[in-house]
Amino acid sequence: MFQRILAALAAASLLIAACGDSDESNTADSANSNDSADLQLSSTDLGDILVDSEGNTLYLFTPDSQGESTCYDQCEANWPVVTEMSTVGDGLDAGLLGTTERTDGVVQATYNDWPLYYFAADAAPGDTAGQGVNDVWWVMDAAGNAVGQ
Repeated sequence: MFQRILAALAAASLLIAACGDSDESNTADSANSNDSADLQLSSTDLGDILVDSEGNTLYLFTPDSQGESTCYDQCEANWPVVTEMSTVGDGLDAGLLGTTERTDGVVQATYNDWPLYYFAADAAPGDTAGQGVNDVWWVMDAAGNAVGQ
């Protein structure tokens, strides 16, 4: 009799554990459904800002005036261009994602018509060391506007 009760408890434990694992993986899958999007929002001290799929911060350059890229040579060495973005995560407008062709033939990703850049001095995902540099480099919000300008 004791063995039957023990076996029933073991079976119930396995069933509960299996249900728990399934629910947890479904929750994780739902929460991370846009983790593979090229362009995403990340919560930072500056607010929700644009990042790439690896969490690297993206910037706009105000001299670009929501149009053609004007950052070349030494500027480009410090502010590498962002290329090949085709998907957006939650909270972003896919209609604002686009491209512009640079004079060197490189196709650069844009958001709200602003060419997108990385900052070479950002050492790790989530870094925002380029924010406000020379009062012309800014992180962007979900609407594609400069944050803190």
